[in-house]
Amino acid sequence: MSPTLRGRGPAARTGEIVESVEVSLTFDDNRLASLVFGQYDQNVAHIERRLEVVATALGNHLVLKGPPDAAEKARRVFERLYARVKASGHALTLGDVDGAIKETTQQGMLFPAAEISAEPDRPVFDQIATRKRGAVRARNAAQDAYIKALRAHELVFAEGPAGTGKTWLAVGHAVSLLEQGHAERLILSRPAVEAGERLGFLPGDMRDKVDPYLRPIYDALYDFMEARHVDRGLQTGIIEIAPLAFMRGRTLTNAVVLLDEAQNTTSMQMKMFLTRLGENSRMIITGDPSQVDLPPGQKSGLVEAVNVLDGVEGIGRIRFRDVDVVRHDLVRRIVTAYESAAHGAEDADRNPNPRRRPLA
Repeated sequence: MSPTLRGRGPAARTGEIVESVEVSLTFDDNRLASLVFGQYDQNVAHIERRLEVVATALGNHLVLKGPPDAAEKARRVFERLYARVKASGHALTLGDVDGAIKETTQQGMLFPAAEISAEPDRPVFDQIATRKRGAVRARNAAQDAYIKALRAHELVFAEGPAGTGKTWLAVGHAVSLLEQGHAERLILSRPAVEAGERLGFLPGDMRDKVDPYLRPIYDALYDFMEARHVDRGLQTGIIEIAPLAFMRGRTLTNAVVLLDEAQNTTSMQMKMFLTRLGENSRMIITGDPSQVDLPPGQKSGLVEAVNVLDGVEGIGRIRFRDVDVVRHDLVRRIVTAYESAAHGAEDADRNPNPRRRPLA
């Protein structure tokens, strides 16, 4: 893969003279280049919109035009994506593209220029590895801090909106510890609280009744483990998926314990869960404080716990924001819109009587 700077010249924008450059990239493998560009060049179009450049793809050749900074960022993004598909051989999602853009954009803020390697596949951000998926690298600085916290602390709280990878990375880290022999069991739990609707009495045995609440955890497990290994682990008890109520009275040793949707725990449930931690165990607690489904007036155990335990040694806390959403760029915009509306409502509550114009 060889980048070339073909030319530069002034370009007029809104009355200003802005320097414009043309960067040419040639990838070694046509098949891999097509994976980078995406079906109908959708990845190319996405990068054009995000970085405000003009990109033209033809075969294994790519030409980038735009301001020097934007063209340079786009070049590094395409090189990173090429290194990724070269290592995995799999097609890219828009989430992968957004992750490469964020990683490239944040690089200059996170590391001095002298520390940034010219190699596009240099692991700037930390990663986790499982047998099925191989290495999964953090897509932004928040995920990087999260993976580091998971390795450094026995208890980690992760708060933030949907789509930031809180649960997915926690399950991946737990699976990697299980596969490496650092843990003997995997215990995954959620409070059984309906998200605004009533499900009634579900048919079937106990597992059938709680499965709908725990489906997202199953999905993450199957992402990181072969289906036959998940099924065998569930049968032998190496992997246990249970509602929070089943945790009372237990001491969890030599295990990785994950509590998801923790914003829906009560204060007593959270205290009960936290005191289950046994020897050689690790605990990960994830949730979104903005999506509490508890009855009105009931305090969230997650919100209370992070305040009560603030500064306690051995506990890590990671806060994700709307800009850290990696699920889909539209999800990030939705989260941002809801947060803006919530802040506007808070301002209105603080100033319920706007100043009125005096009567004539």
